Amino acid sequence: MLLPIRWIVCLLVLWLPLVATAQIAQRVVSLAPNLTEMAFAAGIGDKLVGVSAYSDYPSAAKRIEQVANWQGVNVERILALKPDLILAWRGGNPQRPLDQLASFGIKVLYLDPQTIEQVAQALDQLATYSATPQLATQTAEQIRQQQQALVARFARRTPVPVFIQFGTQPLFTAGSATLHSQIVTLCGGKNVFADSHVPWPQVSREQVLMRHPQAIVITGSQQQAQDISAFWKPALNLPIIALNPDWFSRAGPRIMLAAQQLCLKLDKSRINK
Repeated sequence: MLLPIRWIVCLLVLWLPLVATAQIAQRVVSLAPNLTEMAFAAGIGDKLVGVSAYSDYPSAAKRIEQVANWQGVNVERILALKPDLILAWRGGNPQRPLDQLASFGIKVLYLDPQTIEQVAQALDQLATYSATPQLATQTAEQIRQQQQALVARFARRTPVPVFIQFGTQPLFTAGSATLHSQIVTLCGGKNVFADSHVPWPQVSREQVLMRHPQAIVITGSQQQAQDISAFWKPALNLPIIALNPDWFSRAGPRIMLAAQQLCLKLDKSRINK
């Protein structure tokens, strides 16, 4: 028997809100510190029931149970927490436990941004699972606007050859296919190892000297900057630009703080030359 039109309309009115909220996450696990930050930025921080080690921003993240670290993912504990959404990172989370969790019908969302735009896109994706999606989309748009502002201000500056340094023994850097290299370029720098065929090449002291950098970018404190300066002397006597490690190392909303910090410091090194 066909339903009267008014009944169909009533059913649609009741059904459409359910469709709209069907993906809203109620219990979320984050398996990387940057994903924890993005969850909060997307308005689902209050739904987090488990996070990875080093999830320390914002401060509320410190109070959430840790269910993953460098040793692996605690599958049993995550199952006990009954999440309906897991935020994972292909580049750092082991695949086998994620496949196990997915086999129980839990949604695993992989977010592994490699560019500033991909950070914004990840927030747009998280908006789908948020009861307040406007928070995610507003943060994503803010990131895009901040990037455009930095491009307008610094992109036409005289390029400064930059060595992005991680550690000393061994000595690692970043190739062009990394977020770190993109930020250097955004600020008018030129990554001296942009031609690397791998994202994180190990290099020698001699290779760095042959590239003739005019500035070195590190993460850490001013004391660490002084240590790096001593490491290179007397062969190199360059500005050592120390960036906040959490801002520069995490592909999350605060990446633009790292970009702003680097752009200003790199521009200052130009003026002081």
